[in-house]
Amino acid sequence: MNKTIRRASVFTLLLVLALLGRATWVQFYDGRALADDKDNRRNTIALYSAPLGDIIVGGKPVTGSARTTGGDLAYKRTYRDGSLYSAVTGYSSQAFGATQLEGVYRDLLDGTDTRLNGVLDTVTNKRSDPGNVVTTIDPAVQKAAYEALGDKKGAAVAIDPSTGRILAVASTPSYDPTAITTGDADAWKALTSDPDKPMTNRALRQPLPPGSTFKLVVAAAALEDGLYQSVDEPTDSPDPYPLAQSSDELTNENPSAPCEDASLRVALQYSCNNVFASVAVDLGQDKVRAMAEKFGFNDDKQDVPVRAYESVYPTGMDKAQTALSGIGQFDVTATPLQIAMVSAAIANGGKLVSPHMVAQITDGNGDVLEDYDDGAGSEEIVSSRTAEQLQSAMQTVVEEGTGTNARIAGATVGGKTGTAQHGEKNSKTPYAWFTSYGKADGKEVAVAVLVEQSNAARSEVSGNGLAAPVARKVMEAALRG
Repeated sequence: MNKTIRRASVFTLLLVLALLGRATWVQFYDGRALADDKDNRRNTIALYSAPLGDIIVGGKPVTGSARTTGGDLAYKRTYRDGSLYSAVTGYSSQAFGATQLEGVYRDLLDGTDTRLNGVLDTVTNKRSDPGNVVTTIDPAVQKAAYEALGDKKGAAVAIDPSTGRILAVASTPSYDPTAITTGDADAWKALTSDPDKPMTNRALRQPLPPGSTFKLVVAAAALEDGLYQSVDEPTDSPDPYPLAQSSDELTNENPSAPCEDASLRVALQYSCNNVFASVAVDLGQDKVRAMAEKFGFNDDKQDVPVRAYESVYPTGMDKAQTALSGIGQFDVTATPLQIAMVSAAIANGGKLVSPHMVAQITDGNGDVLEDYDDGAGSEEIVSSRTAEQLQSAMQTVVEEGTGTNARIAGATVGGKTGTAQHGEKNSKTPYAWFTSYGKADGKEVAVAVLVEQSNAARSEVSGNGLAAPVARKVMEAALRG
């Protein structure tokens, strides 16, 4: 072989090797990227080529799949009582993706989760039958929360304190996910442009100032720190409370309430701003923050398993700002889930069990793939003695204080009202809050309710007037079915 032919052969061989290398790269790397591209229509076709698995509430599916009558997508997602459960399920849309439990467990529900693969499926690369998501939601409690909120803009969360099971997650106004499952552009535009934001999960994903419900956290910090030994010990709290480095004074909603130097019990009973502003300053922002964080504030990875938005206790405050933070104002924000967690820990003897709204996930035959143990992740937030004292003080709030609308005959109920300022200099309608726990006949539940907006006159907006009646109905459903 002469030199020219040999060089041409080597060059040709190099070209062939380069071509094979490029083909391999495209097939196994670029090909995978193209296959996984969100704009690859084949993925959507595969996703909806067969019925999806279901989300189960109370032993029955609240989702389904139905045959389509045209196009290249064989099935579409359907929902039973979609508006009632949208804050739990989220949506699965052919055009707009998936959210909430639909998004978290998408691989399980469409059959691509590797845990669903049998031996034959692995060999043949066949898509497995889809699995199901079994929730902890109690349909009676969920319905009570949704119906009690009615036409109010707000949210409610109910938790079993001893197990961490989330029994209800309601957000209003709501929407029916069925309207957008096939990618209806007009329906999507109507929902996303609605000023009331019906697709916002207010229970998990809209932190707002918690107002006086945060006083429970401050009271817990005062008792745990030893600033006060008992909820019945007088505090050192002038009324009105002078804000440091300011000519402003912090007053109380009820000027005739016995708030000067009031005990923590009386201060919770009458929701005395001066007491909790004074206590927060005496403790200092670091100690209050430490207690808030034990309850779950400032946690940006709070998964239930849907990720809840972070509830915040701020840093870098001066004394006046620390005082305002003690009454749940300034830059303090919380979700209804977070405030329900506060009541749940107090009701459970000071121990907070990780809240969760999925009990287990199963394959298509009902065999359990993963079981989420009730009671897992239990952490002592406050001592049992502190919890008992706070329970007692919360009961006083309901029996003879600002939370009388939460009373339930034959049940032990403790609660705390909250009315949070909204807008610059409280120029907008305040937020109404109520957090509580109820115990009866061996059952217990912790509830938080937020009413962001209602048709009530501004003078009638209060935690007891708007939110406590909702909490009462939720507790009744949980305790008595």
